[in-house]
Amino acid sequence: MASGSTPHFQNSDGVPAIEIGTKEFMCIGAKPPHDHPHIFIDMGADKETVCPYCSTLYKYNPSLAATESRPANASWTDKAA
Repeated sequence: MASGSTPHFQNSDGVPAIEIGTKEFMCIGAKPPHDHPHIFIDMGADKETVCPYCSTLYKYNPSLAATESRPANASWTDKAA
């Protein structure tokens, strides 16, 4: 069983790529209310992947914590949760 919550990332700024510190995450597209369905993405053995909804390229960067991203504002937390 997984512990904790799955990190969420968004690309409201429309940057070509986002570096993240995890290989398992949720992409939400843009910040609500302009988000797409929140989908779980697992990179597996790969070091990068593309979201099938918004075409954001996510690149794994092991020097970042699981919830960190570059650019930093791509990490998203639901304030209501």
